[in-house]
Amino acid sequence: MSLLEVRNLRVEFPGRHGTLLAIDDVSFSIEPGEVLGVVGESGAGKSLTGASIIGLLEPPGRVAGGEILLEGERIDDLPYEQMRRIRGKKIGAIFQDPLTSLNPLYTISKQLTETILVHMDMTEKQARKRAIELLDEVGIPAADKRIDSYPHEFSGGMRQRVVIALALCANPQLIVADEPTTALDVSIQAQIIALIKRLCKDHKTAVMLITHDMGVIAETADRVAVMYAGRIAEIGNVRDVIKDAKHPYTKGLMGSIPVVGHDVDVLQQIDGAMPRLNEIPKGCAFNPRCPDASDRCFSERPDLMATGGASRAACWLYDGMAANG
Repeated sequence: MSLLEVRNLRVEFPGRHGTLLAIDDVSFSIEPGEVLGVVGESGAGKSLTGASIIGLLEPPGRVAGGEILLEGERIDDLPYEQMRRIRGKKIGAIFQDPLTSLNPLYTISKQLTETILVHMDMTEKQARKRAIELLDEVGIPAADKRIDSYPHEFSGGMRQRVVIALALCANPQLIVADEPTTALDVSIQAQIIALIKRLCKDHKTAVMLITHDMGVIAETADRVAVMYAGRIAEIGNVRDVIKDAKHPYTKGLMGSIPVVGHDVDVLQQIDGAMPRLNEIPKGCAFNPRCPDASDRCFSERPDLMATGGASRAACWLYDGMAANG
């Protein structure tokens, strides 16, 4: 059984001028110890999908359809307090800006030990000991001394390590990491990526890694879901998708990345921009930007289908592949 299963997720934003559909029929699963990368341009719906899973959708956003199951138990319809307990204990979260996760008025010690005490049966002394162990595990030097510092006394990379320690406080089975390396410089990014990979391996924690950076996905994830305009355009093993992308959008993303050792005069680009939620075209949402669009793409919306390769893509180019084997 998958640790996390998202089935036909639909997220809406009701407004004065009608309801905007932000996530449209998204389905995927994550196994224990697996890293699923979720990638796409800004506005693709990556962060909203993550927020739906951890129960932190900003009003008036709401889950309007589908199901989210953790260990086979549905969690998308739970009362707030019940979801809050799950959010700390079974699901951890790492956000892009560590300062949004850390209270500047409290020491790191207070924030870690409070979280541990809420979710685990420990004394204050035991909680402090565990907090120091966690800081040590995520690579904070002299953790026993730094634990009494305030967030502003840490660098950006060290603050992100503290946030990862905070996410791990109650040994969660799943971590939703939303752009965890974006605000960091490249050398620190590499350290955080290595840390996330090691924690997955050591703790068997599953990770949903949300990012717009295909390089981070290539380094970290086992599988990747490429999102476009609130839907999954392609999903498959990272190596397969990177080496042999099937969806025209994924091909465009891959073609826009410079490759070391390959001299090219001009990088490929995807013309146009992601459509606004109130301007998503009929048929395939990518049709205005797609070099391979046919008449069918402008009238019918494709679901994920077999491509003849290892990934599945929502593209009419592969219609009939499953039948043809």
